[in-house]
Amino acid sequence: MAIGTKSDFIIYHEEFFGGLVEVLQQNADAFNQASNNAIRLVPMAHRGDYEKESFFKEITALVSRRDPTSTAAATDAAFVQGEQVSVKLSRKIGPVANTLDSFRKIATDPSEFSFLLGQQYGQAVALDYLSSALTALVAAITNQSALNYDATGDTPATLTHTALVNGFSTFGDAHDRIVCLVMHSKPYFDLIKQSIADKVFEVAGATIYSGTPATFGKPVIVTDDPALKTPGSPNTYSVLALVEGAADVYESEEREIASELVTGKENLVLRIQGEYAFTLRLKGYTWDVTNGGANPTSSALGTGTNWDLTATDTKNTSGIRVKVQ
Repeated sequence: MAIGTKSDFIIYHEEFFGGLVEVLQQNADAFNQASNNAIRLVPMAHRGDYEKESFFKEITALVSRRDPTSTAAATDAAFVQGEQVSVKLSRKIGPVANTLDSFRKIATDPSEFSFLLGQQYGQAVALDYLSSALTALVAAITNQSALNYDATGDTPATLTHTALVNGFSTFGDAHDRIVCLVMHSKPYFDLIKQSIADKVFEVAGATIYSGTPATFGKPVIVTDDPALKTPGSPNTYSVLALVEGAADVYESEEREIASELVTGKENLVLRIQGEYAFTLRLKGYTWDVTNGGANPTSSALGTGTNWDLTATDTKNTSGIRVKVQ
């Protein structure tokens, strides 16, 4: 009696990666373009757990008053280099296991199954990129008091145009660098309701006819990511106003996917497993290698003290945060 082999039902790698890449390219366009390049997905392979880059820091008080009547010694200012460290996050896909019988029962073609599975993995990978970036951004910005506006004591304590303006003001004369807003759907709809209640023609009209609140001409990414919500009584939310290049997600390792036919069971089983890694970089912050370590957990990634301020001026960082109910 002929015995079936692994070639009878395998993952079609070309089709799998076709589905995966299609979804990732769609999300890359959404993040890069829709966010005005505030959150960027970039292919850039590198070795090791960290990607390090040195830069020259801004010299404070480089220009100062000179006394033409004095012969006293002047104090030297040093030209100092800083280091920005990005951290690599290692991920696995699956493993997922199903009996071959389950696929035969629905008459699924292996190549079609591979493509659809690749698309599902692509969605999961893209969400992981976004969630990791938001977790880090909220942590790093929250840790800098000068970049935060707490609107929970305002009336109302929900997101309003006034709260946004107060948040922008923490960036001072660099407020025009802000290119995108990121928020949970709850404050997003609060802002829509306030726009309508204001009965200002331009604001209410934009809200009703275009379906978006007046956000001072800046695009909005609305996502119910856990990083943007802090459970409590009541819940609070982080609204981020980001500059270009606030967070870069580098696809820093080649993705691998493997499949095997598992025997010795009542039914033949197909097991699928994959691996990939990406590197996260925040503008104006450096990953604390000593405290944060390599391949950090979500908890470590969301710890503000693991992201050290490396920019001399907080206006040269990722952006600001508005806290609302």
